[in-house]
Amino acid sequence: MAKPGKRTRALREAFADKENVTVEEAISLIKDNATAKFDETVEIAMNLGVDPRHADQMVRGVVGLPNGTGKTVRVAVFARGAKADEAREAGADIVGAEDLMETVQSGKIEFDRCIATPDMMPVVGRLGKVLGPRNLMPNPKVGTVTMDVAQAVRDAKGGQVQFKVEKAGVIHAGIGKASFDAEKLAENVRAFVSAVQRARPAGAKGTYVKKISLSSTMGAGVSVDINSAVTE
Repeated sequence: MAKPGKRTRALREAFADKENVTVEEAISLIKDNATAKFDETVEIAMNLGVDPRHADQMVRGVVGLPNGTGKTVRVAVFARGAKADEAREAGADIVGAEDLMETVQSGKIEFDRCIATPDMMPVVGRLGKVLGPRNLMPNPKVGTVTMDVAQAVRDAKGGQVQFKVEKAGVIHAGIGKASFDAEKLAENVRAFVSAVQRARPAGAKGTYVKKISLSSTMGAGVSVDINSAVTE
Protein backbone atom coordinates (compact mmCIF):
# COMPACT_ATOMS: atom_id res chain seq x y z
CA MET A 1 0.00 0.00 0.00
CA ALA A 2 1.34 3.42 -0.95
CA LYS A 3 2.25 5.72 1.89
CA PRO A 4 0.00 8.79 2.32
CA GLY A 5 1.42 12.00 0.91
CA LYS A 6 2.70 14.91 2.95
CA ARG A 7 -0.56 16.85 2.56
CA THR A 8 -2.66 13.85 3.61
CA ARG A 9 -0.50 13.27 6.69
CA ALA A 10 -0.75 16.94 7.62
CA LEU A 11 -4.54 16.84 7.33
CA ARG A 12 -4.78 13.74 9.48
CA GLU A 13 -2.66 15.38 12.15
CA ALA A 14 -4.65 18.62 12.04
CA PHE A 15 -7.99 16.81 12.33
CA ALA A 16 -6.88 14.21 14.88
CA ASP A 17 -9.09 14.10 18.00
CA LYS A 18 -11.43 16.74 16.56
CA GLU A 19 -14.88 15.37 17.37
CA ASN A 20 -18.16 17.18 17.96
CA VAL A 21 -16.64 20.64 17.87
CA THR A 22 -18.67 23.83 17.51
CA VAL A 23 -19.63 25.12 14.07
CA GLU A 24 -17.12 27.95 14.47
CA GLU A 25 -14.30 25.60 15.46
CA ALA A 26 -15.04 23.29 12.54
CA ILE A 27 -15.06 26.16 10.06
CA SER A 28 -11.80 27.56 11.40
CA LEU A 29 -10.16 24.14 11.09
CA ILE A 30 -11.46 23.67 7.55
CA LYS A 31 -10.41 27.14 6.38
CA ASP A 32 -6.92 26.75 7.86
CA ASN A 33 -6.41 23.46 6.03
CA ALA A 34 -8.06 24.27 2.67
CA THR A 35 -4.76 24.62 0.85
CA ALA A 36 -5.69 23.40 -2.63
CA LYS A 37 -4.83 25.60 -5.62
CA PHE A 38 -8.51 26.39 -6.13
CA ASP A 39 -11.20 27.84 -3.88
CA GLU A 40 -12.52 24.71 -2.21
CA THR A 41 -16.23 24.24 -1.54
CA VAL A 42 -17.26 23.82 2.09
CA GLU A 43 -19.64 20.87 2.26
CA ILE A 44 -22.10 19.67 4.86
CA ALA A 45 -23.29 16.10 5.42
CA MET A 46 -26.22 15.32 7.70
CA ASN A 47 -27.03 11.77 8.80
CA LEU A 48 -30.76 11.54 9.47
CA GLY A 49 -32.85 8.98 11.30
CA VAL A 50 -35.07 8.27 8.31
CA ASP A 51 -35.51 5.51 5.75
CA PRO A 52 -36.26 7.27 2.44
CA ARG A 53 -37.53 4.01 0.95
CA HIS A 54 -40.75 4.87 2.77
CA ALA A 55 -42.70 7.78 1.27
CA ASP A 56 -43.55 9.24 4.70
CA GLN A 57 -39.84 9.45 5.57
CA MET A 58 -38.63 11.26 2.45
CA VAL A 59 -36.81 14.52 3.18
CA ARG A 60 -36.46 17.13 0.48
CA GLY A 61 -36.65 20.88 0.29
CA VAL A 62 -34.94 24.08 -0.66
CA VAL A 63 -33.19 26.83 1.27
CA GLY A 64 -31.90 30.24 0.32
CA LEU A 65 -28.49 30.55 1.97
CA PRO A 66 -28.07 34.06 3.43
CA ASN A 67 -24.59 34.43 1.94
CA GLY A 68 -24.97 32.40 -1.25
CA THR A 69 -22.88 29.42 -2.28
CA GLY A 70 -20.10 31.14 -4.20
CA LYS A 71 -20.91 28.88 -7.13
CA THR A 72 -22.02 29.98 -10.58
CA VAL A 73 -25.29 28.12 -11.16
CA ARG A 74 -26.32 27.34 -14.73
CA VAL A 75 -30.10 27.39 -15.07
CA ALA A 76 -32.23 25.77 -17.76
CA VAL A 77 -35.89 26.69 -18.17
CA PHE A 78 -38.58 24.80 -20.06
CA ALA A 79 -41.04 27.47 -21.19
CA ARG A 80 -42.71 28.95 -24.24
CA GLY A 81 -43.65 32.43 -25.42
CA ALA A 82 -43.76 35.21 -22.86
CA LYS A 83 -42.58 32.93 -20.05
CA ALA A 84 -39.53 31.98 -22.08
CA ASP A 85 -38.78 35.68 -22.57
CA GLU A 86 -39.16 36.31 -18.82
CA ALA A 87 -36.72 33.50 -18.07
CA ARG A 88 -34.12 34.90 -20.46
CA GLU A 89 -34.48 38.41 -19.02
CA ALA A 90 -34.00 37.00 -15.50
CA GLY A 91 -30.71 35.43 -16.53
CA ALA A 92 -31.53 31.84 -17.48
CA ASP A 93 -28.65 30.21 -19.34
CA ILE A 94 -30.74 27.86 -21.49
CA VAL A 95 -34.40 28.25 -22.46
CA GLY A 96 -36.42 25.94 -24.67
CA ALA A 97 -39.24 23.45 -25.08
CA GLU A 98 -39.18 20.35 -27.28
CA ASP A 99 -35.81 21.42 -28.65
CA LEU A 100 -34.37 21.48 -25.13
CA MET A 101 -35.94 18.10 -24.41
CA GLU A 102 -34.15 16.64 -27.44
CA THR A 103 -30.86 18.17 -26.35
CA VAL A 104 -31.17 16.59 -22.90
CA GLN A 105 -32.19 13.24 -24.40
CA SER A 106 -29.01 13.29 -26.46
CA GLY A 107 -27.02 13.39 -23.24
CA LYS A 108 -26.07 17.06 -23.36
CA ILE A 109 -26.86 18.44 -19.90
CA GLU A 110 -25.14 21.78 -19.43
CA PHE A 111 -27.05 23.08 -16.42
CA ASP A 112 -27.19 22.73 -12.63
CA ARG A 113 -30.86 23.63 -12.06
CA CYS A 114 -33.92 22.91 -14.15
CA ILE A 115 -37.12 24.98 -13.98
CA ALA A 116 -40.37 24.48 -15.89
CA THR A 117 -43.76 26.10 -16.25
CA PRO A 118 -46.63 23.70 -15.37
CA ASP A 119 -47.77 23.41 -18.98
CA MET A 120 -44.32 22.09 -19.96
CA MET A 121 -44.39 19.12 -17.56
CA PRO A 122 -45.77 16.66 -20.15
CA VAL A 123 -42.61 17.39 -22.15
CA VAL A 124 -40.28 17.41 -19.17
CA GLY A 125 -41.87 14.23 -17.86
CA ARG A 126 -40.28 12.29 -20.70
CA LEU A 127 -36.90 13.14 -19.20
CA GLY A 128 -37.52 11.56 -15.81
CA LYS A 129 -34.97 8.77 -16.28
CA VAL A 130 -32.33 11.32 -17.30
CA LEU A 131 -32.99 14.19 -14.90
CA GLY A 132 -34.28 12.21 -11.91
CA PRO A 133 -31.02 10.44 -10.97
CA ARG A 134 -29.21 13.78 -11.20
CA ASN A 135 -31.72 15.46 -8.87
CA LEU A 136 -32.57 17.90 -11.70
CA MET A 137 -36.22 17.01 -12.25
CA PRO A 138 -38.44 20.09 -11.75
CA ASN A 139 -40.71 19.71 -8.73
CA PRO A 140 -43.41 22.06 -7.40
CA LYS A 141 -42.39 21.20 -3.80
CA VAL A 142 -39.08 22.99 -4.26
CA GLY A 143 -40.41 25.77 -6.47
CA THR A 144 -38.99 24.61 -9.78
CA VAL A 145 -42.38 24.00 -11.38
CA THR A 146 -43.86 27.48 -11.40
CA MET A 147 -45.39 30.21 -13.52
CA ASP A 148 -43.06 32.73 -11.88
CA VAL A 149 -40.02 31.53 -13.79
CA ALA A 150 -38.23 34.85 -13.43
CA GLN A 151 -38.22 34.63 -9.62
CA ALA A 152 -37.24 30.96 -9.74
CA VAL A 153 -34.26 31.83 -11.94
CA ARG A 154 -33.21 34.67 -9.63
CA ASP A 155 -33.50 32.39 -6.59
CA ALA A 156 -31.38 29.70 -8.24
CA LYS A 157 -28.73 32.23 -9.25
CA GLY A 158 -28.79 33.89 -5.84
CA GLY A 159 -27.64 30.97 -3.69
CA GLN A 160 -30.69 28.77 -3.30
CA VAL A 161 -29.80 25.17 -2.50
CA GLN A 162 -31.99 22.11 -3.02
CA PHE A 163 -31.57 19.07 -0.82
CA LYS A 164 -32.84 15.51 -0.94
CA VAL A 165 -32.03 12.62 1.36
CA GLU A 166 -30.13 9.72 -0.20
CA LYS A 167 -30.80 6.00 0.29
CA ALA A 168 -28.52 5.78 3.32
CA GLY A 169 -30.37 8.61 5.06
CA VAL A 170 -27.69 11.21 4.31
CA ILE A 171 -28.07 14.72 2.90
CA HIS A 172 -25.10 16.41 1.20
CA ALA A 173 -24.76 20.01 0.03
CA GLY A 174 -22.22 22.72 -0.67
CA ILE A 175 -22.80 25.69 1.64
CA GLY A 176 -20.10 28.12 0.56
CA LYS A 177 -16.45 28.53 -0.35
CA ALA A 178 -13.37 28.27 1.86
CA SER A 179 -12.62 31.90 0.98
CA PHE A 180 -15.85 33.07 2.66
CA ASP A 181 -15.63 34.84 6.00
CA ALA A 182 -16.00 32.34 8.84
CA GLU A 183 -19.08 34.18 10.14
CA LYS A 184 -20.81 33.92 6.76
CA LEU A 185 -20.08 30.22 6.52
CA ALA A 186 -21.50 29.69 10.01
CA GLU A 187 -24.67 31.55 9.03
CA ASN A 188 -25.03 29.35 5.96
CA VAL A 189 -24.51 26.17 7.99
CA ARG A 190 -27.21 27.10 10.48
CA ALA A 191 -29.63 28.19 7.74
CA PHE A 192 -29.18 24.84 6.01
CA VAL A 193 -29.60 22.82 9.20
CA SER A 194 -32.74 24.78 10.08
CA ALA A 195 -34.23 24.07 6.66
CA VAL A 196 -33.58 20.34 7.03
CA GLN A 197 -35.15 20.40 10.47
CA ARG A 198 -38.26 22.11 9.13
CA ALA A 199 -38.49 19.44 6.45
CA ARG A 200 -38.76 16.65 9.04
CA PRO A 201 -41.27 14.15 7.64
CA ALA A 202 -44.25 12.82 9.57
CA GLY A 203 -42.87 9.29 9.48
CA ALA A 204 -39.57 10.15 11.19
CA LYS A 205 -39.37 8.55 14.63
CA GLY A 206 -36.81 8.94 17.36
CA THR A 207 -33.68 11.02 16.79
CA TYR A 208 -34.00 12.93 13.53
CA VAL A 209 -30.55 14.53 13.15
CA LYS A 210 -27.97 11.93 14.13
CA LYS A 211 -24.75 13.52 12.91
CA ILE A 212 -23.50 16.65 11.17
CA SER A 213 -20.11 16.83 9.47
CA LEU A 214 -18.31 19.60 7.62
CA SER A 215 -15.44 19.30 5.16
CA SER A 216 -13.82 21.04 2.22
CA THR A 217 -13.49 19.59 -1.27
CA MET A 218 -10.01 18.20 -0.68
CA GLY A 219 -10.08 18.10 3.11
CA ALA A 220 -11.01 15.67 5.84
CA GLY A 221 -14.37 15.76 7.56
CA VAL A 222 -14.98 16.98 11.08
CA SER A 223 -18.07 16.19 13.13
CA VAL A 224 -20.00 19.14 14.53
CA ASP A 225 -21.85 19.32 17.84
CA ILE A 226 -25.48 19.21 16.74
CA ASN A 227 -26.64 21.69 19.37
CA SER A 228 -24.07 24.16 18.06
CA ALA A 229 -25.66 24.03 14.61
CA VAL A 230 -29.27 24.31 15.73
CA THR A 231 -30.92 27.72 15.82
CA GLU A 232 -34.48 26.77 16.77
